[in-house]
Amino acid sequence: MIDLRALREDPERLRASQRARGEDVAVVDTLLDLDERRRSALTSFERLRAEQKSFGKSVSRAQGDERQELLARAKDLAQQVKDAEAEADRLGGELDGLLKAVPNVVEDDVPPGGEQDYVVLEHVGEPPVFDFEPKDHLELGESLGAIDMERGAKVSGARFYYLTGVGARLQYALLNLAIEQAVQAGFVPMYPPVLVKPEAMEGTGFLGAHAPEVYHLPGDDLYLVGTSEVPLAAYHMNEIVDGLPRRYAAWSSCFRREAGSYGKDTRGIIRVHQFDKVEMFSYCDPADARDEHRRLLEWEKEMLAKVELPYRVIDVAAGDLGASAARKFDCEAWVPTQNTYREVTSASNCTEFQARRLSVRYRDPDGKNHPVATLNGTLATTRWMVAILENHQQADGSVRVPKALQKWLGLEVLEPVKH
Repeated sequence: MIDLRALREDPERLRASQRARGEDVAVVDTLLDLDERRRSALTSFERLRAEQKSFGKSVSRAQGDERQELLARAKDLAQQVKDAEAEADRLGGELDGLLKAVPNVVEDDVPPGGEQDYVVLEHVGEPPVFDFEPKDHLELGESLGAIDMERGAKVSGARFYYLTGVGARLQYALLNLAIEQAVQAGFVPMYPPVLVKPEAMEGTGFLGAHAPEVYHLPGDDLYLVGTSEVPLAAYHMNEIVDGLPRRYAAWSSCFRREAGSYGKDTRGIIRVHQFDKVEMFSYCDPADARDEHRRLLEWEKEMLAKVELPYRVIDVAAGDLGASAARKFDCEAWVPTQNTYREVTSASNCTEFQARRLSVRYRDPDGKNHPVATLNGTLATTRWMVAILENHQQADGSVRVPKALQKWLGLEVLEPVKH
């Protein structure tokens, strides 16, 4: 949720953010009008309530006909107080609802525009040059006995799969490597719940534009998380957090309906309904959020270097940011058979947006409470296996295992299985 006080002081900043996102700029004036009317209604309510208290003393001292007349006036005043309170509550609810629908204010230097308007910040590593026709990750996965899409669809439907044999072992190795790195960097490892209450999902900003992508269990009124960002952001909900920064790294399964993506990336495990991920999450002082954002990106780059992948870093355009993010950096790994880069990590600075909705605060040296900043970043996911298999494949159909994964996997090369 955006800061209402900051909006009053500098409404042009939100207007600029809305323009950069391609969102409605008129919402700024609507918010300011609602805020002014709500504050006016609150002032009227407080004035009438003070008058009611004062009037009550007069009634208690009156007698006879005068008392009856004052009682009638007191009844009328009580109704005015009730009406004023109801109006203030109505305007407050309307204002709160609109505030929750407005996305976070983007950082000043975020590229404007939509999905294709990102800015490439750097390229790291060189895409491999093969002297043979490379296979895609699914063909490799099937020949290695690592991926079984057919039985995944048979059991669960489209976009489900089994990781089998070395496929399962590769995922375990990858995510264990990510947890190891996170712990060495000072993160607290977590294994969070993947079913959360509505207030946790809404508080992180996933029940707005992203609601169609979320699995909901109506009988229990619980949501399956699409990222462990949700339970990590809600971990300190309604708390005052000391000892900032607080850094957590969670390994969890994630679930996405992929609504609106029909026909896209239907082959293999690039865009699926269930996958595993290690997610970094940080609570910090808002003054440190930009620096913390860069730290998360550096940890992602460190992990990509360990699995020896060529990649690029992009600064995501404002119109392609989620509602909670003020800025997002994506790392995109090279996928040889697609001749392009595909997203494998995202690092988002959500500033105080989520913390206001979830009431996560810290206490300053003067004893005053303020919302923290929250940030999140991917450290590894199932999708990384796509790039690992394709970039490290060899002419005989085997796949070289990156050195950092070998101790976890117990293999140097993944060999095709003999049928």
